[in-house]
Amino acid sequence: MCQDTSKETISRRGLFMGGLALGVAGASASQVAAQVAEARPATPDEALKRLVEGNERYVANKAINTDHSAARAARAQGQQPFAAVVSCADSRVVPELIFDQAPGDLFVLRVAGNFINDDGLASLEFGAAVLGIQTIVVLGHTACGAVDATIKSIQDRTLPPGHLPLLVNAIRPAVYDVLPDDPADLLAAATARNATLNAEKAVSADPILADLHASGKISAVGGVYDISSGKVDFLQGL
Repeated sequence: MCQDTSKETISRRGLFMGGLALGVAGASASQVAAQVAEARPATPDEALKRLVEGNERYVANKAINTDHSAARAARAQGQQPFAAVVSCADSRVVPELIFDQAPGDLFVLRVAGNFINDDGLASLEFGAAVLGIQTIVVLGHTACGAVDATIKSIQDRTLPPGHLPLLVNAIRPAVYDVLPDDPADLLAAATARNATLNAEKAVSADPILADLHASGKISAVGGVYDISSGKVDFLQGL
């Protein structure tokens, strides 16, 4: 009787492939972490360039960071974000998607109106001094409800209910700055000014962020995200 070797061949092949898969999966977290560290930008300019290029991919619908399970084991060992993004809490504004970055790449702070208060400064100080972020992007966006509410509050000389005045009062300086210019689109002008004002605030905060900025180790820039196109318009950098 002839012996059927097909099952044996399949079994051996399965064992071989299984062993290969286990070998790949067995790569240590430290090895993966080393690969992640190698890809980290070396300077603030390179960090910002990486964000610009990521946004270009996002706009073109050619995102490369779509496998969120990749390097998960390495991320469990710690984090090494290269940039911080202070964005609005608007549900349509998602920094990791907008800049096409993987989990662990961005240190994100979100609050309606994307302003920086003392808590935000403390978080950014931690991100810079401990985690080594190299650039800070303060990201406003088109049709921002928080900025619009601030404009209406100023025009109507009223304050919204509850805790909303805290938001309005934080955004007022940006609106007051652009009002004398009588811009055709007050909302757009105030949104851009709010982003740049808070970027300036970030790198002028003594002693940690200001010192890192003075030594060229960290930069900041304002930006406005166009919800309809996906494009980020980067404003004056610091």
